[in-house]
Amino acid sequence: METVRLLGIDLGAESGRAMLGTLEAGRLALREVHRFPNGPLALNGHAHWNVYRLYEEILASLRACRNELGAGLSSLGIDTWGLDYGLLTADGALLGLPYTYRDGRTAGVMEEFCARLPAQRIYQLTGIQFMPINTLYQLAAWARRRSPATDAANALLFMPDLFHYFLTGRKCTEFSMATTSQLYNPWTQRWESEIFAALGVSPALMQEILPPGAPVGALSPEVCLQTGLPALPVIAPATHDTGSAVAATPADGEDWAYISSGTWSLMGVEMPQPICSEAARAANFTNEGGVAGTFRFLKNVMGLWLVQQCRRSWAIRQEMSYAELTQLAAEAAPFRSILSPDWSGFLNPPDMPAAIDAFCAVAGQPAPASPGQYVRAILESLALAYRRVLEQLEQVTGKRIATIHIVGGGSRSELLCQFTANATRRVVLAGPVEATAMGNVLTQAMALGKIASLADLREVVRRSCEVQRYEPAGDAGWDAAYRLFRSLDAEQTPS
Repeated sequence: METVRLLGIDLGAESGRAMLGTLEAGRLALREVHRFPNGPLALNGHAHWNVYRLYEEILASLRACRNELGAGLSSLGIDTWGLDYGLLTADGALLGLPYTYRDGRTAGVMEEFCARLPAQRIYQLTGIQFMPINTLYQLAAWARRRSPATDAANALLFMPDLFHYFLTGRKCTEFSMATTSQLYNPWTQRWESEIFAALGVSPALMQEILPPGAPVGALSPEVCLQTGLPALPVIAPATHDTGSAVAATPADGEDWAYISSGTWSLMGVEMPQPICSEAARAANFTNEGGVAGTFRFLKNVMGLWLVQQCRRSWAIRQEMSYAELTQLAAEAAPFRSILSPDWSGFLNPPDMPAAIDAFCAVAGQPAPASPGQYVRAILESLALAYRRVLEQLEQVTGKRIATIHIVGGGSRSELLCQFTANATRRVVLAGPVEATAMGNVLTQAMALGKIASLADLREVVRRSCEVQRYEPAGDAGWDAAYRLFRSLDAEQTPS
């Protein structure tokens, strides 16, 4: 019986980890072989990613696999968050540390760009939702700051592409990451020249686009020397972490939606082609590429970032685990404070609890008075936001959604999952927690001919993990809370 071992390196905004997947007899076992922290590096008033340190951790991950398996690894691939990128000179040197999408340099840039090229036209060309953090507006902010460094840029690589380049020497971009940028046209399947003309930037910066599961190359001799590994194939999974997570959603049929729940909540449905209608634009939905030519028709909700940043603020006085905070939230009174998770003030405030207090003051609500109340307000508000997105999904697609799959770290939160079932009045199936890593390694397995199709990939996931079922448990104030939430809805879509 053949056993295949594959390494998925998943880089998130809070941490990175190397997950070893063992595929045998139609089941996948995952094990963490290396974990390391991540976070923005504050430097000269800006927020950057320390890619050199992250690359050292990737090499450490490869060495850990070599020490454990010898030559028993079949392939590896990297996924990360979306939108951010590094720039290279003609000789392949990195032009400074990449900015994070939460850096403040893009303030006002989206509105400025939409004055040059109307929002309706941008959406028609790209099908991507409007957020000031999009690659398009990051690139616009970079282009307007003319400098010698701007002129020296020769190639743009998104974050996973950059690490694949460090490992193999090949410059390329994977499909799921390309589609998120608001620079790619899903209809022509090319970088959109009209967007680049409006930017005043040459599309020659961009790279060849590979489908998920395509080989990037082999580990370079330098990397082999540093890690002790042979020249293993590096395979591009869906390099956008949500693309990998949705691929590993253990769903069947067509009447389901997903929530990839972590720092962000990405909620949507899987479609065979983009939906770029005016109704989709008005509701600010996005069309992002997936495995096997699929598209993820979804909306971004700010997600557990709010809890993460509250916990970071409180850690100055008292360290509390997520389990402790969840227990405090379960004991807190319901619906004290209703938030709009996508309020701009929550994007990157220096003090998240203070930002929540400020929102409540503007909304005329009492602010939370304890960590449990803050966390409960966040989780209830996320569930209400999911209800809003569900209604919009059904309106725009015309399909009835019976089941919501929650995958990723948020699927561990029984409170959030139950709140979601209650708020949406839908069955919620939670798990797997490691959907991103599963999607990463199983896409590699599909590339190696060990899995035949996306449907077979999901069958492996269903055989390999358990899901927790949550049934709606009455109204208990959710309808009244939803009416208040709708009155506070802070979504803004350019017209």
